[in-house]
Amino acid sequence: MTDWRPLEGVDVDGINADLVHGEPTVDVAIYLPDNLDERHKEKVTVDLLLKGLVDAKEIFGAVGVQINLTSFTTGHLDPALFEVRSTAGPDMPTGRFTNMYRNAERHPSILSREALAAFDAMIPDAPDADRTLHIVVLEDVFMSFHERLDFRTFQLKTISTGGLSFPGYMYGATIPRHMRGVISITDITKGETSWKTIAHEMGHKLLNVSHEYRSTSPAHEVRAEGGLMLYGQGTEIASGPEGRYHRERLHVSPYLYRLDEDGTKVWNPDYAEDGFYYDPIYEGISVDLDAEAS
Repeated sequence: MTDWRPLEGVDVDGINADLVHGEPTVDVAIYLPDNLDERHKEKVTVDLLLKGLVDAKEIFGAVGVQINLTSFTTGHLDPALFEVRSTAGPDMPTGRFTNMYRNAERHPSILSREALAAFDAMIPDAPDADRTLHIVVLEDVFMSFHERLDFRTFQLKTISTGGLSFPGYMYGATIPRHMRGVISITDITKGETSWKTIAHEMGHKLLNVSHEYRSTSPAHEVRAEGGLMLYGQGTEIASGPEGRYHRERLHVSPYLYRLDEDGTKVWNPDYAEDGFYYDPIYEGISVDLDAEAS
């Protein structure tokens, strides 16, 4: 890791002033390279990052989870790592006889070599790093996936992401443990819903679900109004079977803890297996998508 330092002018204590002792909490660290290209800098500014974090605090706070900003650091990043692919190769198409979550268990995504190098340059292998959400700023993170055209035809699609969560339901345990909470942010000025990019990507990590909401089954891209996990203005984190157990899944997330009377962090149980959608910690709060599709 390079010699990164706290970013001057960021009032971390002020941002955390509303934290309540003993309430469910998630730690978040932000990393902003100080040598990004001038034409990119307006895409992810300090003010936009902090506004996105404050918006996320409100969204998750409404369902009983508070956000603790542990650090906001800056430093030099090798320009060769400003643009990375998310995976080492295109993911397998979703199996035709099972759902995308089960398919990811069989064929988990693997970080690309340059993504691994970029994250390793910013995220320290320190205590609690594996339980922290790490928001890292890059210039471009390209994601490739297959869209199904008909029963036997798939088309490979590559997009430039504004944010990417590298979620457990896709990567399992293939990401080095200390950086498994990584989230990349590359552009939070794309459109009218960009204000919720940080909260949305945190949702992928904390709820461990794809783009889905109530009767909307998971997919790579879903543009609709309603919940936090759709591409729209919605922010709801619904509960119960009709809400696809989003709120229940949030509250068992291994990234959450409570402070006891001595100020010690009491973490939720970690993933029992590799952290995919159907990990045993989600027993009773996962949707049987194969039955749903039958």
